[in-house]
Amino acid sequence: MVKIAPSLLACDCSRLGEEVKSVCDAGADYLHIDVMDGKFVNNISFGFPIISSLRDKTHIKFDVHLMIEEPIRYTERFAAAGADIITVHAEACSNIEATLASIKKCGAVPGLSVKPGTSAEDIFPYLDMCGLILVMTVEPGYGGQALIPYTLDKIKIIRRELDERRCDALLEADGGINSVNAAQVISAGADILVAGSAVFKAADRAAAISALRQA
Repeated sequence: MVKIAPSLLACDCSRLGEEVKSVCDAGADYLHIDVMDGKFVNNISFGFPIISSLRDKTHIKFDVHLMIEEPIRYTERFAAAGADIITVHAEACSNIEATLASIKKCGAVPGLSVKPGTSAEDIFPYLDMCGLILVMTVEPGYGGQALIPYTLDKIKIIRRELDERRCDALLEADGGINSVNAAQVISAGADILVAGSAVFKAADRAAAISALRQA
């Protein structure tokens, strides 16, 4: 069954600890934490202190998505802060192979992400080095966007390649996912759905997570 990773970017940041507990109690499988540097994307968001301060609040896996330039500079620090999965952008790394290796060396699961405009084939050489592949279904950097329909084809292409290689990397989709379109994303081949507003803005978060999972 598909896994759900609520995106912390959509939470009430004045109540971070309570918000994390709320989605964990509601049945979340992962906590998706977006890290933005103001360079690779225009916004700036969570960093090491936030991740480390939340680490002892829950045993849920921290799915940390680095939207930063040359993330190899910081992989060790994010792992030390408590990241279980560290996902970097193919477009932000001058040496993708070395960056993924550095994540694995730190004891975290290496993840690789692509923006909507990047072809699926660009990351094929690195699939066997990854424990997770993240397809952005919106442009990275902002919450609340609508899912871009053509990104579903990219999920299908990567799903097919992973299956043909018998690669056990998980396939994650992030951006504009809700109960209306979740079935399409799952049908395309996603193993994990990242959902921000669809979970954190819901009156009943457990029901929202269940609706996504059973779409």
